[in-house]
Amino acid sequence: MRHGGQILIDQLRIQGVKQVFCIPGESYLPALDGLYKSDIKTIVCRQEGGAAMMAEATGKLTGKPGIAFVTRGPGATNASAGVHIAFQDSTPMILFVGQVSSSQRDREAFQEVDYKKMFAPLAKWVAEIDKTERIPEYISRAFSIAQSGRPGPVVLSLPEDILFSKLEINDAPKVEPPKQMVSEQNVKEVLNKLSQSLNPFIIVGGSCWSSKAAINLGIFAKKLGIPVGTSFRCQDYIDNRHPNYAGDVGIGINPKLLKRIKDADCLLVLNARLGEMTTSGYSMFDIPKPKQSLIHIHPNPDEINHVYQADIGLVCNGADFIEKAISLPLENVHRTVNKERKAYEDWQKPVTTPGSVKMEIVINHLSAALPDDAIITNGAGNYNGWLHRYFSYKNWRTQVGSTSGSMGYGLPAAVAAKISNPEKEVICVSGDGCFQMTMQEFGTACQYGLNIIVIISNNSIYGTIRMHQERDFPGRPSGTSMLNPNFAELAQSYGGYGEVVRSSNEFPPALERARQSNKAAIIDLRTDPKAINPLTPA
Repeated sequence: MRHGGQILIDQLRIQGVKQVFCIPGESYLPALDGLYKSDIKTIVCRQEGGAAMMAEATGKLTGKPGIAFVTRGPGATNASAGVHIAFQDSTPMILFVGQVSSSQRDREAFQEVDYKKMFAPLAKWVAEIDKTERIPEYISRAFSIAQSGRPGPVVLSLPEDILFSKLEINDAPKVEPPKQMVSEQNVKEVLNKLSQSLNPFIIVGGSCWSSKAAINLGIFAKKLGIPVGTSFRCQDYIDNRHPNYAGDVGIGINPKLLKRIKDADCLLVLNARLGEMTTSGYSMFDIPKPKQSLIHIHPNPDEINHVYQADIGLVCNGADFIEKAISLPLENVHRTVNKERKAYEDWQKPVTTPGSVKMEIVINHLSAALPDDAIITNGAGNYNGWLHRYFSYKNWRTQVGSTSGSMGYGLPAAVAAKISNPEKEVICVSGDGCFQMTMQEFGTACQYGLNIIVIISNNSIYGTIRMHQERDFPGRPSGTSMLNPNFAELAQSYGGYGEVVRSSNEFPPALERARQSNKAAIIDLRTDPKAINPLTPA
């Protein structure tokens, strides 16, 4: 005889779950009890939004659903931030939410929420387990939905009485997500289209990618002589040192790259959604039919023709397409990408911005000093302009950021990255506003001995909004100033390492001291509020 909480945790173990992130709550005590002697590691977080973001980042890093547990009502509303990230980033994730007992439903009992209504626009599937004996069935379906097609979040509600009830029941086996196949005929059709094109371009992004796919893409692009651009915050989908890499197709795009894409006669889009950020606010291509021939390959059929009509649409994983393509005899097309590559390399040359601490120097040093497999996490804010432009990503899954643009993401993502990859260096690049959204999770890093390094661009303003204000209402800043703590002393108060940097030449030794401390660390960069973006002249 097992109670529902134990049955639930046993199902997670069978599905291969290594850790769960949680804020404990009385609404799911049996599940916590099931974790007591489990080999699943329980990471106790500080706020449900942070726990959900850690679960999302785990899904992004591993390709398997990240797991979070939160309590009912306020716990669920806090966690919704992470669910939204998982939805827009196409990340497999499962959020378990405590719920009032079945006998109290629809009475507006303490902290009662109808989660099916609340999470409907934020998740692939939302359900409430109505019988203890159905727990294995629901868990099996949740793992399948989270990983199939376009991956995404699933929310399961757990009524208290369902978790407390005891019974004898068989466990369900591990789920094998459905496979999507791509035919040789379809691949040849695409290859013929590309071979006949004079000026093709590849855009890659979305989810369902891998280190093998990144290498294969490089082989494919070089053989066919096609430049490659990466969609918003997918810059690690190909080695940025590859001669065919032309830059990122996102916010603050290189104007020469933008023109090159607009001038293309054929676009091969692999797994990317062609959303607002990747299309410069839907201005890059004509709607609904681009003037370029569009080949859109995506695992979700609903995404193809969603905004832009495709000449060829293939419902499959772009990684599988590339693998099939390079297994065929590819005709060596004599195109050069020298012009595109030079434009990218010129774009990486630093532009001097105001202040004693210059983010262009900081990011360039990070790119040169860190190991090729170091993981960089980030949230939202103008500081990302420097990171996107000047950091060169060498390996797959070394960039972990939210394409939903959620502030506060970088720190929880760094915690999750270090737990999943303890042997790798993990660096969180953040702004002062972004960091303070979830800075309590620095305590989580310290509790579990995670020697992440957080680099904070501290200019005492919400920089992105200030930039927009200066554009639309120059000289009239409103609601964008902040009083900040000494972030280095905050790190020290947790038992971590902290240091303030007031000039660019202080950064390299400060970074090395933080690395050598072997502690969770914060480097507080005192940046100039006048340096609003990477193009601001000194």
